[in-house]
Amino acid sequence: MTPVVLFILGVLFVALGIAASIALHEVGHLLPAKLFNVRVTRYMIGFGPTLFSRKRGETEYGIKALPLGGYVAMVGMYPPNRRDGSVRSSSTGMFQGLAEAARDAAHEEVRPEDHGRLFYQLPVWKKIIIMLGGPAMNIVLGVIFTAILLMGFGTPQPSTQVASVSACMVAEGSDQQNVDQSTCTKTPAAAAGFQPGDTVLTFDGRVVTGWDQLTTWIRASAGREVAVTLKRGDAEVAATVTPVLNERPVLGTDGKPVKNADGSYQTTQAGFLGIAPRQELTPQPATTVLPTVGENIAQVTGVVVNLPARVVAVAQAAFGPEERDPNGPISVVGVGRVAGEVAAMEEVPLEARIGTLVGILAGVNLALAVFNLVPLLPLDGGHVAGALYEGARRRVAAWRKRPDPGPFDIARLLPLTYAVASVLIAMSVLLIYADIVKPVKLFG
Repeated sequence: MTPVVLFILGVLFVALGIAASIALHEVGHLLPAKLFNVRVTRYMIGFGPTLFSRKRGETEYGIKALPLGGYVAMVGMYPPNRRDGSVRSSSTGMFQGLAEAARDAAHEEVRPEDHGRLFYQLPVWKKIIIMLGGPAMNIVLGVIFTAILLMGFGTPQPSTQVASVSACMVAEGSDQQNVDQSTCTKTPAAAAGFQPGDTVLTFDGRVVTGWDQLTTWIRASAGREVAVTLKRGDAEVAATVTPVLNERPVLGTDGKPVKNADGSYQTTQAGFLGIAPRQELTPQPATTVLPTVGENIAQVTGVVVNLPARVVAVAQAAFGPEERDPNGPISVVGVGRVAGEVAAMEEVPLEARIGTLVGILAGVNLALAVFNLVPLLPLDGGHVAGALYEGARRRVAAWRKRPDPGPFDIARLLPLTYAVASVLIAMSVLLIYADIVKPVKLFG
């Protein structure tokens, strides 16, 4: 297939995965709502004009024109006016008018027989379960996709096969391409005749079973001639090599380079050959799934906590010369573009490309979960915060032997809701624009 077709297939794969994730997010709200006997009037994927719908029982299920989310409409989201028990109020303030208009619209579908089936009449714990159902579903999906990625496809791990051989000795961090290879000092590997594709079988008479093991032996052998056995094609090749003392990154217990506080790498003097390993997908045990999910959630949480600064950085990159932060926020357009680029990388094995696309879906679901838990309306976290406030207010009233204050009127927060929604829309427009004019460069 051509790169263009592969690009389109990658975009479609992730687009359908995100659509399914949004649909299941709303199922996470729908199922507990029905379990608690709340009357659900609509389950919709998308916003705007309805493209297709069908009614089953008392609920209309459908798809709308703008695939930018979804919603579950539950009857009785707002309590009636507290002063007279009716829906309407005679208050005329602008903010109060917004709340009353929303309350009027919400109660148009309330029937006399719906008493006891209204959302605001639920106990606090049931409200919380319903509102947490969506993010919980995304976390479950994130765990499933992460498990498929790690246990099914695996993660790139260095093998004992040589991917490249450095021709010249250069300073740590320097570019080999800027060195005259005809006059430079050859690396020990180049001098010994190592070739890309060779597999290191033995080193100093010891059988090599992994790259980390080989690296440790090389680093400890500076200045000493060592016998090695290489597998080249179907033949075994004997060679001798003398690692040289060179400035190398300090490796942590996980085998990864250790960074300083300023982001630079710590270095030390250690043996050096001048070879780089070929990466191979290696399936991981089930015990790695939840820690990986936890790391991803922590990373997304850091982005969300610093979202204002991150968005400012995106704006500066979109309208200035700065490059985009690859770990910063991106829109659905950016996610689709990355998916398409991954799918079109014909030099990468198909299995690795599919695994990366699955990993993208895992990341999207975890990001949806974390973002929806932000305690601001209209996000799920805002409804949870309102329910927690209601529960705390009732407990305080009971402790002080005062009358039950009743359900918290979340309609009073609608001005804040509209403000937050406007900010979210503006942020989405900015991210989409930035992903078009200054996309994140993930692959150089």
